[in-house]
Amino acid sequence: MYNPTVARLTYRALLGRRRAAILFVLPALLIVIAAAVRALNGADDQVAVDVLGGFALATMVPLIGVIAGTGSIGPEIDDGSIVYLLSKPVKRSSIIFTKLIVAIAVTMAFSALPTFVAGYILNGNGQQIAVAYTVAALVASIAYSALFLLLGTVSRHAVVIGLVYALVWETLFGSLVAGARTLSVQQWALALAQKIGGGGTITSDVGLPLAVGLLAGVSVVATWYAGQKLRTLKLAGEE
Repeated sequence: MYNPTVARLTYRALLGRRRAAILFVLPALLIVIAAAVRALNGADDQVAVDVLGGFALATMVPLIGVIAGTGSIGPEIDDGSIVYLLSKPVKRSSIIFTKLIVAIAVTMAFSALPTFVAGYILNGNGQQIAVAYTVAALVASIAYSALFLLLGTVSRHAVVIGLVYALVWETLFGSLVAGARTLSVQQWALALAQKIGGGGTITSDVGLPLAVGLLAGVSVVATWYAGQKLRTLKLAGEE
């Protein structure tokens, strides 16, 4: 299922100068914020939760997911170069799976690792807060990558739609409308963080069993449907 050639091309596209610069900005900003907050307030569990939950998990992870997920396939579809890849003897499911693995790896590297470092800076991993949010970032990276890879497959406006979801639905509606939180990847990931973190500092509006089921279900369904759409795209090109 994993194709090294497709992976190499996808990594090259995602980590080119332009995208790599964008990918580095948010993690660097998180580290700077964490260092400044620690210098001003000292170690504080609640402040660590506020920074990691309000910026790292709610903003940084989905935005990096948008860049990695849509960027792994969207530009190839937009400029037509996907036709050359589809003409090769490579299974369409293998193309999608490989691109998903690359998107997940990039999202995890640029979100989970900085989250752990920021958490450690903020309170030295007190109450396991740094580890809890790192795990949340890891599992959220999988779901976001699958969702945004699907968006990149079905729409030429995937980046715009992804940004609307990340900034409006996850950040705005997720913080204001209780019902919207149930359909939030952020809240699903927080359910795992709540289980790991101590002292009741981390909370989620979704129960752990439901959160795990939704994370797995959304990731699998989005990946499967992206594969189906890629097959349709191939047939359309042949016609």
